[in-house]
Amino acid sequence: MISNLSSILLASGAIFILIGGIGLIKLPDFFARAHAGSLIESLGAIQILIGLMLISGFTNISLKLFLILIFLLITGPTAVHAMVNAARESEQKLFK
Repeated sequence: MISNLSSILLASGAIFILIGGIGLIKLPDFFARAHAGSLIESLGAIQILIGLMLISGFTNISLKLFLILIFLLITGPTAVHAMVNAARESEQKLFK
């Protein structure tokens, strides 16, 4: 049961990363690409890390994966927000 759930999480995480990678290539502007990049990190990487935690069981490895997951949840959205905010501010100064 845990093996099946972890396989589903790993596969769905890989699919989100693939779709987000295609979005990074196909989307027209910076803001849409930033949205696709944040989806890759938020959905894909988190699902893969949870799937890996299920595979490893309750060990030292799962604790390290959990710490990586918390780090991604804190830094990822913050970095994307700061990057998009800086781009928006520079765009407003550029066109005034």
